[in-house]
Amino acid sequence: MAAIDIETPHGPGRAHLHPASDARAALVLGHGAGGTVEAPDLLVATEAANAQQVSVALVEQPYLVAGKRSSPAPSTLDAAWLAAVAHLASGELSGMPLIVGGRSAGARVACRTAAQSGAAAVLCLAFPLQPPARKGKPPSPDRLHELDAVNVPTLVVQGESDRFGMPPEGEQREVARVPGDHALKKDLEAVGAAVAEWLAQLLR
Repeated sequence: MAAIDIETPHGPGRAHLHPASDARAALVLGHGAGGTVEAPDLLVATEAANAQQVSVALVEQPYLVAGKRSSPAPSTLDAAWLAAVAHLASGELSGMPLIVGGRSAGARVACRTAAQSGAAAVLCLAFPLQPPARKGKPPSPDRLHELDAVNVPTLVVQGESDRFGMPPEGEQREVARVPGDHALKKDLEAVGAAVAEWLAQLLR
């Protein structure tokens, strides 16, 4: 594994590269708002992708590289992500079909920018569909529109007891229900199997 720094409009980001032998495609994944690229579901998805001859880049947003914990505004995340994906697509991952995705907030970023990034498909791990209601406050709007805006094949791997809810399937969207909650730690084997099966079908 190699790590490279990537300049973005909001400071340097970082990509951790996991190349596959005889790679048929490339997968770029982002982390959650409060997590890192070491999240168990991201790592098991990386292993599953490599086994399907898909090279993987796990991208750290600039705020994380800078040691900050608070996630910036969505527009900032999107711009930094697009810069990182463009760098990888024209460099280390060039010449391959591009799949983008991430876990939780990283999945939202990948969905919002799928068209701009030129993605052929999107992989969402624990998509945060509906923010949990806060006591005494009205429920926040759901984020289904972000998923619905994606016009390429999409897989959502979602814990059956995820407090953010369960996204519906769509015309080009599959939803793999796995045991566990938003962390997707309960059955990592099921997470990896869902990713591997989807990639195999996608690349067939």
